[in-house]
Amino acid sequence: MSRMTSKGQVTIPKRLRDHFGLKPGSEIEFAVGRDGEIVITTPKPRKSEKDRLERALAALAGSAGPGMTTDEVMALTRGWGEPDYEVT
Repeated sequence: MSRMTSKGQVTIPKRLRDHFGLKPGSEIEFAVGRDGEIVITTPKPRKSEKDRLERALAALAGSAGPGMTTDEVMALTRGWGEPDYEVT
């Protein structure tokens, strides 16, 4: 059971924070249910940036196909009109 502070703050028990994945800064919505109970909801969890990046990279895997050789890419990235240096 939680108690409300004089500032109107309530601590959500750890087992519920863990269950819903609540972290500092998480958004929580309060509503009144049909029988007068307080209903607390959270938005659907967002996919982490890492998950989004991994999905994007997986979608691109193998999509480049045959293209320029390493020498052609190196020549392109050196810029136009610049000398072509040999590595010995």
